Amino acid sequence: MTQPIDAASPLWFYDFVSPFSYLLLEQHDKWPSMPFSLVPVSVYALYRHWGQRPANEVPQKRLFVYRHALFRAEQLGIPFRMPPVHPFDSTKVLLLAAAIEADVPTVCTIFRFIWRDGRDPSTPDGFADLCQLLNLPHGERLIEHPDTKARLQRNFDDAVALGVFGVPTFRLHRQLFWGEDALPMVLYCARSPGWLESPEVKRISALPSGAAL
Repeated sequence: MTQPIDAASPLWFYDFVSPFSYLLLEQHDKWPSMPFSLVPVSVYALYRHWGQRPANEVPQKRLFVYRHALFRAEQLGIPFRMPPVHPFDSTKVLLLAAAIEADVPTVCTIFRFIWRDGRDPSTPDGFADLCQLLNLPHGERLIEHPDTKARLQRNFDDAVALGVFGVPTFRLHRQLFWGEDALPMVLYCARSPGWLESPEVKRISALPSGAAL
């Protein structure tokens, strides 16, 4: 039986298809000094659940997202090379990460295979090369195991229950922080958690909607 996510601990939700997840993990040395549990989850499954339209379905938004990812990489000094197609199907590599309960160095290696080396892990050759890089010769067998699929599904179910709507997302002090550019906010709230309980934060968090869209 798969174990639920420990919602009381610091969490970080990611998908390998997300360039911003890659860019944020490459800044791991800047994260708050606490042990975050890394949780692989399908961002497209989250989009479907919440009724969101993926960026790749809006041509000009897709163009901007790719340019912005490259700009942020150059701004941060992080090596960046888009894989040959995007979006690619990240299911197999998410399952692989779930199967081995991948730690930070391993997740970082997988991200770099995709976003630094520009490889597509969804192709037979790409996945085989990735498994070789990770010294996992039985990777295909691992991702087909029922427990692995159940673990990834449990990650999704728990993410939805916590309100996660995209990646990358930190969960800290029972609050969500979405996006690569949310890191300064995470760092601030890690130092000053009382800010989340301040009167103005409480006021804007409870604002009523003024339009039926």
